[in-house]
Amino acid sequence: MKVLQLTNTSNCTSRVRSRTGPLIVGIGGTMRPGSSTEQAVRAALSAAEQAGARTHLLGATELQLPLYLPGESRRTAAARQFINAVRLADGIVIGTPAYHGGISGLVKNALDYIEDLGDAPRPYLHGRAVGCLVTARGSQAATTLTSLRAVVHALRGWPTPLGVAVNTEHVTFAADGASSDAHISSQLSLMGEQVVEFALARATTA
Repeated sequence: MKVLQLTNTSNCTSRVRSRTGPLIVGIGGTMRPGSSTEQAVRAALSAAEQAGARTHLLGATELQLPLYLPGESRRTAAARQFINAVRLADGIVIGTPAYHGGISGLVKNALDYIEDLGDAPRPYLHGRAVGCLVTARGSQAATTLTSLRAVVHALRGWPTPLGVAVNTEHVTFAADGASSDAHISSQLSLMGEQVVEFALARATTA
């Protein structure tokens, strides 16, 4: 999977948006690089690339942001880069591990920073399809998936028809995002394709 390098400069913003193909940004992982969650996001992004999109992954390192503080305008370089990537995105894939039945603090804190886009021309996740996936060791992934989709709705995003829950007791991922379970691989691919399809359809009507 080719990962775009994005910066927070206006010149780069113009260059990125002028290239062909919608930009799909992946958000997700744990504090451990190469986690199952990050690899599942990577798999969905790979499918998005096959469908003609450009992709950019915000994984373990990029999501280690200061705790979001409402009303605080100062931002670290990492936070600015995160917000800029979301601002540029035509579609999103969000992956979180299920911790005690809920979204992980790492991912939820990153999503809280999207409040910075409240006054943007495309506020929050407005007009973007969002693929949602959850990994868990057991059956709690389905409950967390419902919560994640609710957060996307609150951010004015459009969850794709398909959301993916992965039970990592039975499914493993290779470094390139390939899954040991053909059904999960198919679901992640379909979800990535749905995000691209929505982005392309919206581009033709905008």
